[in-house]
Amino acid sequence: MAGQKARRLAKELADIRADSETTVFAETVGDSLTNLRGTFKAPSGTPYEGGNYEVSIKIPNEYPFKPPVMKFVTKIWHPNISSVTGAICLDTLSTGWSPVLTIKAAMISLQSLLNSPEPKDPQDAVVAQQMIKDPKEFERQAKAWAVTYAGAPKSLIGESSGGSTAESIEKAEKASKEREAAANMAVYDGYNKDLIDRFVHMGFDVERVVEAFNYVGIDRNEGQDYELEEAYMGDITARLLGEP
Repeated sequence: MAGQKARRLAKELADIRADSETTVFAETVGDSLTNLRGTFKAPSGTPYEGGNYEVSIKIPNEYPFKPPVMKFVTKIWHPNISSVTGAICLDTLSTGWSPVLTIKAAMISLQSLLNSPEPKDPQDAVVAQQMIKDPKEFERQAKAWAVTYAGAPKSLIGESSGGSTAESIEKAEKASKEREAAANMAVYDGYNKDLIDRFVHMGFDVERVVEAFNYVGIDRNEGQDYELEEAYMGDITARLLGEP
Protein backbone atom coordinates (compact mmCIF):
# COMPACT_ATOMS: atom_id res chain seq x y z
CA MET A 1 0.00 0.00 0.00
CA ALA A 2 2.87 2.36 0.81
CA GLY A 3 4.31 1.76 -2.66
CA GLN A 4 0.95 2.42 -4.29
CA LYS A 5 0.57 5.67 -2.36
CA ALA A 6 4.05 6.80 -3.36
CA ARG A 7 3.41 6.03 -7.03
CA ARG A 8 0.10 7.87 -6.95
CA LEU A 9 1.63 10.96 -5.30
CA ALA A 10 4.54 10.98 -7.73
CA LYS A 11 2.10 10.83 -10.65
CA GLU A 12 -0.05 13.61 -9.18
CA LEU A 13 2.95 15.90 -8.83
CA ALA A 14 4.16 15.03 -12.32
CA ASP A 15 0.71 15.86 -13.73
CA ILE A 16 0.78 19.26 -12.04
CA ARG A 17 4.23 20.03 -13.44
CA ALA A 18 3.16 18.93 -16.92
CA ASP A 19 0.06 21.15 -16.98
CA SER A 20 1.22 24.41 -18.56
CA GLU A 21 -2.15 26.09 -17.97
CA THR A 22 -2.55 25.36 -14.27
CA THR A 23 -2.52 28.19 -11.76
CA VAL A 24 -1.85 25.91 -8.78
CA PHE A 25 1.42 24.17 -8.01
CA ALA A 26 2.74 21.60 -5.55
CA GLU A 27 6.19 20.20 -4.88
CA THR A 28 7.98 18.12 -2.30
CA VAL A 29 9.78 19.66 0.65
CA GLY A 30 13.04 17.75 0.77
CA ASP A 31 12.84 14.15 -0.36
CA SER A 32 9.59 13.18 1.34
CA LEU A 33 6.44 12.69 -0.69
CA THR A 34 4.38 13.16 2.47
CA ASN A 35 5.55 16.73 3.07
CA LEU A 36 4.57 19.08 0.26
CA ARG A 37 4.42 22.79 -0.40
CA GLY A 38 1.58 24.19 -2.49
CA THR A 39 1.29 27.63 -4.06
CA PHE A 40 -1.35 29.43 -6.10
CA LYS A 41 -2.29 32.86 -7.35
CA ALA A 42 -5.35 34.53 -5.87
CA PRO A 43 -8.36 34.84 -8.20
CA SER A 44 -8.86 38.18 -9.90
CA GLY A 45 -11.79 40.29 -8.77
CA THR A 46 -11.26 39.34 -5.11
CA PRO A 47 -9.66 41.33 -2.27
CA TYR A 48 -6.71 38.92 -2.57
CA GLU A 49 -6.05 39.66 -6.25
CA GLY A 50 -2.37 39.88 -7.12
CA GLY A 51 -1.32 37.83 -4.11
CA ASN A 52 0.60 34.57 -4.12
CA TYR A 53 -0.34 32.12 -1.40
CA GLU A 54 1.57 29.21 0.05
CA VAL A 55 0.09 26.25 1.90
CA SER A 56 1.69 23.34 3.72
CA ILE A 57 0.43 19.91 2.69
CA LYS A 58 0.87 16.87 4.91
CA ILE A 59 -0.05 13.50 3.43
CA PRO A 60 -1.52 11.02 5.96
CA ASN A 61 -0.65 7.32 5.89
CA GLU A 62 -4.22 6.54 4.81
CA TYR A 63 -4.08 8.75 1.69
CA PRO A 64 -6.01 8.78 -0.63
CA PHE A 65 -8.72 7.41 1.65
CA LYS A 66 -8.13 10.30 4.03
CA PRO A 67 -7.63 13.89 2.81
CA PRO A 68 -4.35 15.77 2.90
CA VAL A 69 -3.88 18.10 5.87
CA MET A 70 -3.49 21.62 4.51
CA LYS A 71 -2.76 24.90 6.29
CA PHE A 72 -2.05 28.34 4.94
CA VAL A 73 1.55 29.43 5.47
CA THR A 74 0.83 32.86 4.00
CA LYS A 75 -1.30 34.95 6.34
CA ILE A 76 -4.72 35.76 4.95
CA TRP A 77 -7.81 37.64 6.17
CA HIS A 78 -10.62 35.23 5.29
CA PRO A 79 -13.57 33.90 7.34
CA ASN A 80 -12.84 30.25 6.51
CA ILE A 81 -9.12 30.41 7.27
CA SER A 82 -7.63 31.12 10.69
CA SER A 83 -5.81 34.44 10.66
CA VAL A 84 -3.53 33.07 13.39
CA THR A 85 -2.82 29.41 12.58
CA GLY A 86 -3.74 29.12 8.89
CA ALA A 87 -6.19 26.28 9.62
CA ILE A 88 -8.82 25.83 6.89
CA CYS A 89 -12.55 25.11 7.03
CA LEU A 90 -13.36 23.44 3.70
CA ASP A 91 -15.55 20.42 2.97
CA THR A 92 -13.13 19.12 0.35
CA LEU A 93 -10.51 18.67 3.07
CA SER A 94 -12.88 16.93 5.48
CA THR A 95 -16.28 15.32 4.95
CA GLY A 96 -16.33 16.13 1.24
CA TRP A 97 -13.10 14.33 0.48
CA SER A 98 -13.15 11.35 -1.90
CA PRO A 99 -10.30 9.01 -2.92
CA VAL A 100 -10.85 10.07 -6.53
CA LEU A 101 -9.81 13.63 -5.66
CA THR A 102 -6.20 14.76 -5.99
CA ILE A 103 -3.79 17.28 -4.51
CA LYS A 104 -4.41 19.47 -7.55
CA ALA A 105 -8.18 19.31 -7.01
CA ALA A 106 -7.73 20.27 -3.35
CA MET A 107 -5.53 23.21 -4.33
CA ILE A 108 -8.10 24.40 -6.86
CA SER A 109 -10.75 24.19 -4.13
CA LEU A 110 -8.60 26.41 -1.91
CA GLN A 111 -8.18 28.88 -4.74
CA SER A 112 -11.95 28.92 -5.26
CA LEU A 113 -12.50 29.45 -1.53
CA LEU A 114 -10.89 32.88 -1.88
CA ASN A 115 -13.55 33.70 -4.44
CA SER A 116 -16.46 32.29 -2.40
CA PRO A 117 -16.02 32.87 1.35
CA GLU A 118 -18.66 31.41 3.66
CA PRO A 119 -18.89 33.62 6.77
CA LYS A 120 -21.80 31.58 8.18
CA ASP A 121 -19.54 28.52 8.42
CA PRO A 122 -16.37 30.19 9.73
CA GLN A 123 -12.95 29.05 10.81
CA ASP A 124 -12.19 32.56 12.10
CA ALA A 125 -15.22 34.02 13.87
CA VAL A 126 -13.71 37.53 14.15
CA VAL A 127 -13.19 37.78 10.40
CA ALA A 128 -16.61 36.28 9.70
CA GLN A 129 -18.40 38.79 11.93
CA GLN A 130 -16.56 41.65 10.30
CA MET A 131 -17.49 40.40 6.83
CA ILE A 132 -21.17 40.19 7.81
CA LYS A 133 -21.42 43.44 9.78
CA ASP A 134 -18.92 45.66 7.97
CA PRO A 135 -18.12 44.29 4.49
CA LYS A 136 -16.24 47.43 3.42
CA GLU A 137 -13.90 47.17 6.39
CA PHE A 138 -13.48 43.44 5.71
CA GLU A 139 -12.46 44.14 2.12
CA ARG A 140 -10.04 46.84 3.23
CA GLN A 141 -8.45 44.53 5.77
CA ALA A 142 -8.28 41.60 3.33
CA LYS A 143 -6.56 43.78 0.72
CA ALA A 144 -4.12 45.13 3.28
CA TRP A 145 -3.13 41.61 4.32
CA ALA A 146 -2.79 40.59 0.67
CA VAL A 147 -0.32 43.45 0.18
CA THR A 148 1.53 42.86 3.44
CA TYR A 149 1.83 39.09 3.39
CA ALA A 150 1.07 37.80 -0.13
CA GLY A 151 2.95 40.33 -2.23
CA ALA A 152 -0.11 41.88 -3.89
CA PRO A 153 0.64 45.26 -5.51
CA LYS A 154 -0.08 48.24 -3.26
CA SER A 155 -1.87 49.95 -6.12
CA LEU A 156 -4.76 47.51 -5.78
CA ILE A 157 -5.68 48.95 -2.39
CA GLY A 158 -6.44 52.40 -3.78
CA GLU A 159 -8.66 55.01 -2.23
CA SER A 160 -11.66 52.66 -2.08
CA SER A 161 -10.09 50.76 0.79
CA GLY A 162 -11.03 53.56 3.19
CA GLY A 163 -7.53 54.77 4.05
CA SER A 164 -3.97 55.03 2.87
CA THR A 165 -1.89 51.97 2.02
CA ALA A 166 0.45 52.66 4.93
CA GLU A 167 -2.45 52.90 7.39
CA SER A 168 -4.00 49.69 6.07
CA ILE A 169 -0.75 47.77 6.38
CA GLU A 170 -0.06 49.14 9.85
CA LYS A 171 -3.52 48.16 11.05
CA ALA A 172 -3.19 44.70 9.51
CA GLU A 173 0.14 44.09 11.22
CA LYS A 174 -1.22 45.30 14.56
CA ALA A 175 -4.26 43.02 14.30
CA SER A 176 -2.06 40.07 13.40
CA LYS A 177 0.25 40.62 16.38
CA GLU A 178 -2.71 40.95 18.75
CA ARG A 179 -4.29 37.73 17.50
CA GLU A 180 -0.99 35.85 17.70
CA ALA A 181 -0.38 37.09 21.22
CA ALA A 182 -3.86 35.97 22.27
CA ALA A 183 -3.32 32.54 20.70
CA ASN A 184 0.05 32.17 22.43
CA MET A 185 -1.49 32.95 25.82
CA ALA A 186 -4.45 30.62 25.24
CA VAL A 187 -2.12 27.62 25.36
CA TYR A 188 -1.52 28.35 29.06
CA ASP A 189 -5.20 27.59 29.78
CA GLY A 190 -5.61 30.38 32.33
CA TYR A 191 -2.44 29.59 34.30
CA ASN A 192 0.20 32.23 34.84
CA LYS A 193 2.82 32.06 32.09
CA ASP A 194 5.79 32.34 34.46
CA LEU A 195 4.37 29.57 36.63
CA ILE A 196 4.09 27.19 33.67
CA ASP A 197 7.41 28.25 32.18
CA ARG A 198 9.30 27.10 35.28
CA PHE A 199 8.60 23.57 34.08
CA VAL A 200 8.95 24.45 30.40
CA HIS A 201 12.53 25.56 31.13
CA MET A 202 13.19 22.04 32.38
CA GLY A 203 12.62 20.81 28.83
CA PHE A 204 8.89 19.96 28.84
CA ASP A 205 6.38 21.19 26.25
CA VAL A 206 3.86 23.82 27.35
CA GLU A 207 0.95 21.53 26.48
CA ARG A 208 2.35 18.71 28.64
CA VAL A 209 2.92 21.03 31.59
CA VAL A 210 -0.62 22.43 31.36
CA GLU A 211 -2.00 18.89 31.17
CA ALA A 212 -0.01 17.95 34.28
CA PHE A 213 -1.29 21.01 36.14
CA ASN A 214 -4.87 20.07 35.25
CA TYR A 215 -4.31 16.44 36.23
CA VAL A 216 -2.89 17.38 39.63
CA GLY A 217 -5.56 20.03 40.14
CA ILE A 218 -3.39 23.11 40.48
CA ASP A 219 -5.27 26.33 41.29
CA ARG A 220 -5.13 28.90 38.46
CA ASN A 221 -5.14 31.70 41.05
CA GLU A 222 -6.84 34.01 38.53
CA GLY A 223 -3.78 33.90 36.31
CA GLN A 224 -1.44 35.25 39.01
CA ASP A 225 1.99 33.84 39.76
CA TYR A 226 2.70 32.13 43.09
CA GLU A 227 4.98 29.54 44.67
CA LEU A 228 3.76 25.97 44.49
CA GLU A 229 3.95 23.75 47.54
CA GLU A 230 6.69 21.13 47.44
CA ALA A 231 4.18 18.27 47.34
CA TYR A 232 2.52 19.75 44.25
CA MET A 233 5.89 20.26 42.61
CA GLY A 234 6.61 16.58 43.12
CA ASP A 235 3.23 15.48 41.78
CA ILE A 236 3.60 17.62 38.65
CA THR A 237 7.12 16.40 38.00
CA ALA A 238 6.04 12.80 38.42
CA ARG A 239 3.21 13.30 35.95
CA LEU A 240 5.57 14.89 33.43
CA LEU A 241 8.01 12.01 33.78
CA GLY A 242 5.24 9.46 33.37
CA GLU A 243 5.63 8.03 36.83
CA PRO A 244 2.58 6.27 38.38
